[in-house]
Amino acid sequence: MNNGITHIVVVGGGTAGWMAASALMRVLGRKVTVRLVESDEIGIVGVGEATVPHIKLFNNLLGLNEADFVARTQGTFKLGIQFRDWGKLGDSYIHGFGVMGHDIGLTPFHQFWLKGRQAGHAADLGDYSVNTVAAIRGKFMPAPVDVPASNPLGGIAYAYHFDASLYARYLREYAEARGVRRSEGKVQNVELHPESGHVAAVLLASGERIEGDLFIDCSGFRGLLIEGALESGYEDWSHWLPCDRALAVPCARVEAPTPYTRSTAREAGWQWRIPLQHRTGNGYVYSSRHISDDEAAAKLMANLDGEALADPRPLRFVTGIRKKAWNRNVVSLGLASGFMEPLESTSIHMIQAGISKLLQLFPSDGVMDPVLVDRYNSQTRFEAERIRDFLILHYKATARDDSSFWNDCRNMSIPASLQENIDLFRHSGRFFRTAEEMFAVVSWIQVMIGQGIMPKGYDPLVDQMPDEDIPRFLASIRDVVSKNVDLMPTHQQFIDRECRAPQVV
Repeated sequence: MNNGITHIVVVGGGTAGWMAASALMRVLGRKVTVRLVESDEIGIVGVGEATVPHIKLFNNLLGLNEADFVARTQGTFKLGIQFRDWGKLGDSYIHGFGVMGHDIGLTPFHQFWLKGRQAGHAADLGDYSVNTVAAIRGKFMPAPVDVPASNPLGGIAYAYHFDASLYARYLREYAEARGVRRSEGKVQNVELHPESGHVAAVLLASGERIEGDLFIDCSGFRGLLIEGALESGYEDWSHWLPCDRALAVPCARVEAPTPYTRSTAREAGWQWRIPLQHRTGNGYVYSSRHISDDEAAAKLMANLDGEALADPRPLRFVTGIRKKAWNRNVVSLGLASGFMEPLESTSIHMIQAGISKLLQLFPSDGVMDPVLVDRYNSQTRFEAERIRDFLILHYKATARDDSSFWNDCRNMSIPASLQENIDLFRHSGRFFRTAEEMFAVVSWIQVMIGQGIMPKGYDPLVDQMPDEDIPRFLASIRDVVSKNVDLMPTHQQFIDRECRAPQVV
């Protein structure tokens, strides 16, 4: 690589900073230096302990050993997310990763399920997914290497739950062992080049001046460089995603960890439950217009599985994105680039996606060419908007009318892009994934059906299968899924055998 970028400075540590430093050093380390600036006096948010399957690609890029990574971060495995009380009180469904049923030609499986359901032949949609059935039964295993994808066990997809602070520490060890230099200190000022307006250096409270060619802003909500210095602007999406505060608290583990995240809708937001090997992570994401901080804290503490291990830690946010995630010679990642509430565990993925796009569009000559910058920003916005729509769907598709919060959500206007997808799906169960958006068709289908958006019809291509064959087709898939899950170890058995964490003292 022949380019003019030789010094990269990452401002801020935590998950975003150390992910960026690790990946940049892994991919570009022969040609650049990477320096990370952080202060031990500034805490990290670190509430995002659940991930999506994409993170395995990032860990593979770094060459991490999965068993070691899971053990060192007190991690567990995640087959999906269970949603309780979202469509209406008493409802429960799982958004499972991986495949659903068996597609035939161009016709996706759920279309056969829709016809079977109309005729009274179909079981719950989740019964046709290995991930969902295994999650409910507390089973887990990765897909065997010698099993084809056509086999239900070959379609297992999974992510992780882990302690975010331990993950950052783990990546710090990785990065420093490969040459990343860490500087302790608070950034007190940002020096701009008088002609280009690019960031020339950051000045620490100690008086140290750190120059760089490219700066990665991982300074959290403050956005010290992307906003504080460059005034890139912020696009507020809170009129669609009304929660603006969260409380996080760990509690003692009281049972074997479930291989899924749980999201329970409350009267003014929702509560997460994330099982780790040594504790359980909990939090209440809520709208301050509909519940007070004290009431939210009381509700959270009253709904813990075990004894609280700390006081609830508050977090305030405005959902939205930076108008320019890459501005001049600054690329923002993590909370500095925007915030999507953790409803579908997208925060760490968006860090990963930003790093990936930066590497794919890395300047070849050190010049921040607008062609590269504009493409980065347009791709980042596209992915954020599609994630935004998916999150809005959870709030909009509800029959709940038991609180002002849910009445507001049910009656709110939504982006045209989301309304078009809902209308098409409600018509005949069709859904088309756009380009490289994050969530697969099967994810959208599970949430829409799980929250009560039931199509009026189905794809007429389903009628190519004789009516009498559909019950047998559905029953055979359900039976094969169930029998394969029977063969799997429990989640706890797999952890004990493969990646048990060291005893916490």
